[in-house]
Amino acid sequence: MSTATAARGTMPLAGHVREARRRAVRAAVSLIVGVAIGFALTDQILDILRAPVEELALSRDASLNFDTVTGAFDLELRIALFAGVIVSSPVWLRELFAYLAPGLTRREKKYVYGFSAAAAPLFVAGCVFGFTIFPRMVSVLAGFSSDQDSTILNASYYVDFVMKIVLATGIAFVLPALLVMLNCLGILSAHRLRSSWRLSVVGIALFSALVTPAADVLSMFLVALPMATLFGAAVVITEIHDRRAARRILTSPKPELTSCSA
Repeated sequence: MSTATAARGTMPLAGHVREARRRAVRAAVSLIVGVAIGFALTDQILDILRAPVEELALSRDASLNFDTVTGAFDLELRIALFAGVIVSSPVWLRELFAYLAPGLTRREKKYVYGFSAAAAPLFVAGCVFGFTIFPRMVSVLAGFSSDQDSTILNASYYVDFVMKIVLATGIAFVLPALLVMLNCLGILSAHRLRSSWRLSVVGIALFSALVTPAADVLSMFLVALPMATLFGAAVVITEIHDRRAARRILTSPKPELTSCSA
């Protein structure tokens, strides 16, 4: 059954199932290949993650430790899976969107394409930002202990900490694109967004607390700060969009739908 047939809404249930299975197989194969690539790169990834601990070891006794016999192997598998999901994301995201796209209207596709075009680089920028700040976070947080103390880090906990920081900052950077898309769809007005800033700040603080494993103030602050800044940017963009839309309505002889053409 062709995509065009699905777009016309004439695809039977069996056709949807076959289409979903075909795209799921492609996504699964890409994920397996991504995990294999990630497994091959685990030593290099661990070297990067271990660098802040080695720097810390120059001034005190510090090291990564495994508390079980299978700890090292489990950690390598986890890193490989994490890397595989990221490496294969262009393929499985494309398959997911290709499956859902025939059911969307032209206007919805336009917004989804716009959101994807903005969200992808923002997510990458957020992950890079998280990857950039985590050595500093490790250094500062470990620095609260005395030089006479030893910093013995559980390797599994440490890697989870880094992964969550990287993912959290990636998601945080996508937040403004999501808010702007909701504004373009007419679901969220700039006025409502602006008037709910207190609740948004509380939500950002709660999100930061949930995604930072240690729930320490510094980690929460480093995650919450870019989220709050980007939230402010989203407020400004939606405000500009709503004002332009209001001007178009006032100057137009006929009422028109609010769009995100601005």
